[in-house]
Amino acid sequence: MKLVVGLGNPGKKYDDTRHNVGFDLIGELAKRWFADPVREKHQSLIAEANYSGEKVLLVAPQTFMNLSGVAVRLVMDFYKLTADDLLVACDDFNIPLGTLRLKPKGSAGGQNGLNNIIQQVGTQEVPRLRIGIGPVPERWSTVDFVLGKFSRDEQQLADQSVRRAADAVECWLTDGIGSAMNRFN
Repeated sequence: MKLVVGLGNPGKKYDDTRHNVGFDLIGELAKRWFADPVREKHQSLIAEANYSGEKVLLVAPQTFMNLSGVAVRLVMDFYKLTADDLLVACDDFNIPLGTLRLKPKGSAGGQNGLNNIIQQVGTQEVPRLRIGIGPVPERWSTVDFVLGKFSRDEQQLADQSVRRAADAVECWLTDGIGSAMNRFN
């Protein structure tokens, strides 16, 4: 069993914001894979799916971004999963919109949700998929930028990015992180 976690903030107020591209990815995968109906469990919205013979949990933590690790830890403990079974997808304003970055491990790089997951899981060896939403325009605060919505032109590129991120997740599941990095970074 694998666990794909998409980070974002719960609530209508945050729908379609840059910070929620992780949730958008979970929605894309659930649609693509005809996932079971979403359940609320372990402070998360969880859908179960199968991809290429692998059972996959699609998880959108409902703890708000900066406490995502609490929900992820609950899911991992319940299903007896390790960091090797996990892929975390999150936004990154340091990466240009339309760009993906997969890594098998490393620091949180300033992403607070990822940082909390690293703390809760107890290792930096957490595979991650960063979805570029940047750059932050001059004179914009980072908070206003990530919590803002995409412009119409940006939204088209963001949607393409989410679809490409879903392709990257599928590659990770079938061929591993190394192959996914080679194809999508």
